[in-house]
Amino acid sequence: MIWYFAYGSNMQRETFCGRRGIVCERAVPVRVPGWRVVFDKPPLLPIGEAFANLVPDPAATAIGVAYAVSADDLAHIELTEGVAIGNYRRVTIPVEPLAAVSDGPCEAASLSSDRRDGSLRPSTRYMGLIIAGALEHGLPEPWLAFLRGVPTGAESALASATRPLLDAFMRRRDR
Repeated sequence: MIWYFAYGSNMQRETFCGRRGIVCERAVPVRVPGWRVVFDKPPLLPIGEAFANLVPDPAATAIGVAYAVSADDLAHIELTEGVAIGNYRRVTIPVEPLAAVSDGPCEAASLSSDRRDGSLRPSTRYMGLIIAGALEHGLPEPWLAFLRGVPTGAESALASATRPLLDAFMRRRDR
Protein backbone atom coordinates (compact mmCIF):
# COMPACT_ATOMS: atom_id res chain seq x y z
CA MET A 1 0.00 0.00 0.00
CA ILE A 2 1.23 3.47 -0.97
CA TRP A 3 -0.32 6.75 0.06
CA TYR A 4 -1.12 9.08 -2.86
CA PHE A 5 -2.04 12.73 -2.22
CA ALA A 6 -4.83 14.05 -4.47
CA TYR A 7 -5.47 17.80 -4.60
CA GLY A 8 -7.32 18.26 -7.91
CA SER A 9 -10.16 16.37 -9.57
CA ASN A 10 -8.77 13.07 -8.25
CA MET A 11 -10.21 14.04 -4.86
CA GLN A 12 -13.63 13.17 -6.26
CA ARG A 13 -14.22 9.42 -5.99
CA GLU A 14 -16.27 9.31 -9.19
CA THR A 15 -13.28 10.68 -11.08
CA PHE A 16 -10.58 8.73 -9.23
CA CYS A 17 -12.26 5.37 -8.75
CA GLY A 18 -15.00 5.62 -11.37
CA ARG A 19 -13.54 7.28 -14.48
CA ARG A 20 -9.95 6.21 -13.75
CA GLY A 21 -10.71 2.80 -12.26
CA ILE A 22 -8.34 3.21 -9.30
CA VAL A 23 -9.00 1.03 -6.27
CA CYS A 24 -8.32 2.75 -2.97
CA GLU A 25 -8.30 0.98 0.36
CA ARG A 26 -8.72 4.17 2.40
CA ALA A 27 -9.18 7.89 1.94
CA VAL A 28 -7.94 10.32 4.60
CA PRO A 29 -8.36 14.11 4.44
CA VAL A 30 -4.93 15.66 5.05
CA ARG A 31 -2.94 18.87 5.13
CA VAL A 32 0.46 19.26 3.50
CA PRO A 33 2.70 21.87 5.10
CA GLY A 34 5.19 23.60 2.83
CA TRP A 35 3.19 23.12 -0.38
CA ARG A 36 0.57 25.21 -2.21
CA VAL A 37 -2.17 24.18 -4.64
CA VAL A 38 -2.27 26.46 -7.70
CA PHE A 39 -4.39 26.40 -10.85
CA ASP A 40 -1.99 27.37 -13.61
CA LYS A 41 -0.79 24.03 -14.94
CA PRO A 42 -1.06 23.81 -18.73
CA PRO A 43 -2.36 20.49 -20.06
CA LEU A 44 -0.51 18.20 -22.44
CA LEU A 45 -2.93 19.09 -25.22
CA PRO A 46 -3.27 22.85 -25.81
CA ILE A 47 -6.96 23.15 -24.90
CA GLY A 48 -6.70 26.63 -23.37
CA GLU A 49 -7.41 25.63 -19.78
CA ALA A 50 -5.38 25.16 -16.60
CA PHE A 51 -5.25 22.27 -14.17
CA ALA A 52 -4.28 21.94 -10.52
CA ASN A 53 -0.63 21.79 -9.55
CA LEU A 54 1.23 21.35 -6.28
CA VAL A 55 4.19 23.68 -5.81
CA PRO A 56 6.63 24.10 -2.92
CA ASP A 57 5.95 27.10 -0.68
CA PRO A 58 7.37 27.11 2.87
CA ALA A 59 4.65 29.55 4.02
CA ALA A 60 1.68 27.58 2.64
CA THR A 61 -0.37 24.53 3.51
CA ALA A 62 -2.20 22.48 0.89
CA ILE A 63 -5.34 20.51 1.73
CA GLY A 64 -6.53 17.37 -0.03
CA VAL A 65 -7.04 13.62 0.26
CA ALA A 66 -4.51 10.87 0.84
CA TYR A 67 -5.60 7.61 -0.78
CA ALA A 68 -4.10 4.22 0.04
CA VAL A 69 -3.45 2.62 -3.36
CA SER A 70 -1.42 -0.26 -4.75
CA ALA A 71 1.92 0.28 -6.48
CA ASP A 72 0.21 -0.73 -9.76
CA ASP A 73 -2.48 1.89 -9.29
CA LEU A 74 0.12 4.57 -8.51
CA ALA A 75 1.96 3.57 -11.69
CA HIS A 76 -1.32 3.95 -13.63
CA ILE A 77 -1.95 7.38 -12.11
CA GLU A 78 1.55 8.46 -13.11
CA LEU A 79 1.11 7.04 -16.60
CA THR A 80 -2.15 8.91 -17.19
CA GLU A 81 -0.79 12.16 -15.72
CA GLY A 82 2.21 12.08 -18.07
CA VAL A 83 5.02 11.58 -15.55
CA ALA A 84 7.11 9.62 -18.07
CA ILE A 85 7.03 12.51 -20.53
CA GLY A 86 7.63 15.31 -18.02
CA ASN A 87 4.07 16.58 -17.62
CA TYR A 88 4.38 16.07 -13.84
CA ARG A 89 7.02 14.52 -11.60
CA ARG A 90 6.53 12.42 -8.50
CA VAL A 91 7.28 14.11 -5.19
CA THR A 92 7.20 12.64 -1.71
CA ILE A 93 5.56 15.04 0.69
CA PRO A 94 4.74 15.14 4.42
CA VAL A 95 1.04 14.81 5.17
CA GLU A 96 -0.92 15.29 8.39
CA PRO A 97 -4.44 13.86 8.79
CA LEU A 98 -7.02 16.56 9.52
CA ALA A 99 -8.53 14.34 12.24
CA ALA A 100 -7.10 11.59 14.39
CA VAL A 101 -7.04 8.25 12.53
CA SER A 102 -5.38 4.95 13.29
CA ASP A 103 -2.56 4.05 10.91
CA GLY A 104 -2.92 7.37 9.11
CA PRO A 105 -0.34 8.54 6.60
CA CYS A 106 2.66 10.68 7.50
CA GLU A 107 3.93 11.00 3.92
CA ALA A 108 2.52 10.45 0.47
CA ALA A 109 3.50 10.41 -3.17
CA SER A 110 2.02 13.20 -5.23
CA LEU A 111 2.58 15.00 -8.51
CA SER A 112 4.10 18.42 -9.14
CA SER A 113 5.16 20.32 -12.23
CA ASP A 114 7.39 23.25 -13.09
CA ARG A 115 5.23 23.86 -16.17
CA ARG A 116 3.06 26.84 -15.26
CA ASP A 117 1.13 29.44 -17.24
CA GLY A 118 -0.52 32.24 -15.29
CA SER A 119 -2.59 33.27 -18.30
CA LEU A 120 -4.65 30.05 -18.12
CA ARG A 121 -7.67 29.44 -15.88
CA PRO A 122 -9.36 26.17 -14.97
CA SER A 123 -12.77 25.48 -16.42
CA THR A 124 -15.87 25.83 -14.31
CA ARG A 125 -16.55 22.12 -14.99
CA TYR A 126 -13.10 21.09 -13.68
CA MET A 127 -13.39 23.23 -10.55
CA GLY A 128 -16.82 21.71 -9.95
CA LEU A 129 -15.19 18.26 -9.79
CA ILE A 130 -12.59 19.52 -7.32
CA ILE A 131 -15.17 21.21 -5.10
CA ALA A 132 -17.37 18.08 -5.19
CA GLY A 133 -14.37 16.01 -4.06
CA ALA A 134 -13.56 18.46 -1.27
CA LEU A 135 -17.17 18.34 -0.07
CA GLU A 136 -17.28 14.55 -0.31
CA HIS A 137 -14.27 14.24 2.01
CA GLY A 138 -15.39 16.94 4.43
CA LEU A 139 -12.51 19.32 3.79
CA PRO A 140 -12.59 22.47 5.94
CA GLU A 141 -14.79 25.43 5.01
CA PRO A 142 -11.84 27.83 4.54
CA TRP A 143 -10.42 25.42 1.93
CA LEU A 144 -13.79 25.18 0.20
CA ALA A 145 -13.96 28.99 0.16
CA PHE A 146 -10.49 29.10 -1.43
CA LEU A 147 -11.57 26.59 -4.11
CA ARG A 148 -14.82 28.44 -4.78
CA GLY A 149 -12.86 31.67 -5.20
CA VAL A 150 -10.58 30.37 -7.97
CA PRO A 151 -11.34 32.30 -11.19
CA THR A 152 -12.68 29.98 -13.88
CA GLY A 153 -13.65 30.09 -17.50
CA ALA A 154 -15.97 28.20 -19.78
CA GLU A 155 -14.80 24.78 -20.88
CA SER A 156 -13.23 24.98 -24.32
CA ALA A 157 -14.84 23.16 -27.22
CA LEU A 158 -11.60 21.23 -27.71
CA ALA A 159 -11.59 20.08 -24.07
CA SER A 160 -15.19 18.92 -24.35
CA ALA A 161 -14.52 17.12 -27.63
CA THR A 162 -11.39 15.31 -26.40
CA ARG A 163 -12.74 14.27 -22.96
CA PRO A 164 -14.21 10.93 -24.17
CA LEU A 165 -10.81 10.00 -25.67
CA LEU A 166 -8.94 11.05 -22.53
CA ASP A 167 -11.41 9.19 -20.31
CA ALA A 168 -10.85 6.02 -22.34
CA PHE A 169 -7.08 6.43 -22.03
CA MET A 170 -7.19 7.11 -18.29
CA ARG A 171 -9.39 4.15 -17.39
CA ARG A 172 -7.67 1.01 -16.13
CA ARG A 173 -8.29 -1.72 -18.68
CA ASP A 174 -7.47 -4.64 -16.44
CA ARG A 175 -10.46 -4.05 -14.16
